Amino acid sequence: MEVVQKHPTGITGFDHVAQGGLPRGRTTLLSGTSGSAKTIIAGQFLVEGVRKFGEKGVFVTFEETPAEIRKNLASFGWDVAAFEADKMLAFVDASPVFGAETLVSGSYDLGALIARIEHAVNSVGATRVAIDSIGPIFGQLPDAHVVRSELLRISHILKQLGVTTLMTAERTDDFGDIARYGVEEFVSDSVIVLRNTLEDEKRRRTLEILKFRGAGHGKGEYPFTIVPEVGVEVIPLSAIELTQSSSDQRIPSGVEELDEMCGGGFFRDSVILVSGATGAGKTLMVTEFLEGGVQNGERCMLFAFEESRGQLFRNAIGWGVDLEGMEREGLLRVHACYPEIMGVEDHLVRMKSAMDEFGPQRVAVDSLSALERVASLKGYREFVLGLTATMKEREIAGLCTSTTPSLTGGTTITEAHISTITDTIILMRYVEMFGEIRRGLTVLKMRGSYHEKVIREFTIDGKGMHISKTFRNVVGILAGQPQNIGTDELERINQMFEAS
Repeated sequence: MEVVQKHPTGITGFDHVAQGGLPRGRTTLLSGTSGSAKTIIAGQFLVEGVRKFGEKGVFVTFEETPAEIRKNLASFGWDVAAFEADKMLAFVDASPVFGAETLVSGSYDLGALIARIEHAVNSVGATRVAIDSIGPIFGQLPDAHVVRSELLRISHILKQLGVTTLMTAERTDDFGDIARYGVEEFVSDSVIVLRNTLEDEKRRRTLEILKFRGAGHGKGEYPFTIVPEVGVEVIPLSAIELTQSSSDQRIPSGVEELDEMCGGGFFRDSVILVSGATGAGKTLMVTEFLEGGVQNGERCMLFAFEESRGQLFRNAIGWGVDLEGMEREGLLRVHACYPEIMGVEDHLVRMKSAMDEFGPQRVAVDSLSALERVASLKGYREFVLGLTATMKEREIAGLCTSTTPSLTGGTTITEAHISTITDTIILMRYVEMFGEIRRGLTVLKMRGSYHEKVIREFTIDGKGMHISKTFRNVVGILAGQPQNIGTDELERINQMFEAS
């Protein structure tokens, strides 16, 4: 039985979602609203074919002139003109000529245009064709029946030529008809839908493979972003597989008493969530975590979204830690920026790129909750899933902080309920005792390891964090309603759990 072969596109992330690429020798419809990146993907399909696979291509343009296309693609560092000079790429210019009177009479014939496409394909020996976009030419046809007939005609000719074709089409609504004329998706062998939706006043681009006739593909929507010097990058979050190995190696947290509470330290490839109210000591724990890594000879990286580099370095000095010196030694790299400068998809892509470049053994993110401001709930959860999967795939120990909405506690660890994605959860809480505010810490969860179940008090001074004794006469700390109980009541509670 003949199996539909896939034609790798070379577009980052897309071939993973498409399970190998576009169906080879067939026509794929790429449909989306204005600003959804149709033209960029069409151009990138050809450019990556030249750069990564040495495959030649033809770009058929109906809306913009070849000069405009060259200029737009050059913004990504793609020298299209050089590809043309090397006979690796050719244009078929079917863009409108403005200022000249155009007279259309009788039936519109695409024969001349098809002949030009055939000539371009044969002249360069193309295996890839991009058509952007089919809307203008079909606008000159009388009705949907003629549109369907002519689209079938073009697809048939392209199949005979043996090329893999990506054909863009406009749609008026992100969740309306697939294409403008309502017939394009039925004629094409494959359909990809792009969306540029507004969610909670935030734009989010997604890609969905609606159908690959006779071939498998990933299901559902996948976020993507447009990266300078790269182009479109698809983030295949729902295609993440749980195939990575798990390390049983322990690493120090940077605080000796916390290592004891965790049964000997953190696992090498674990993701730790530190949850607490503002000012509870989360950034200090990040600092201790990084210092512990440097002292262990590990390369560390910090992504800070709430404080500047200068402020982080100053605060660390106040705890006796020289982060700036660690960075000069090449064992630490700090990236600090406000979340609002880009979307969470862009943050994820840049963080992955920074990790690949530096190769850290430890990564700290302070804080995850700051990124909730620039994403919808779904987008934020996808970001966290992508980040934790990246760390696990590279066997990086990750420590992420999250600020609780309440000063004294609450019903959830994080507003977005991301706690199930992490391996270890450490809670930091304020505890009021006899008119004095103290701090408490507990290891709520640690997958695959024994850990203490108690809540310990900790203090902060010029030498960092000091974890001491257990709170023995206070209840309701985690709920945010601490209450002092007497010795008799404590003894009665202890007797309730004594072995019979």
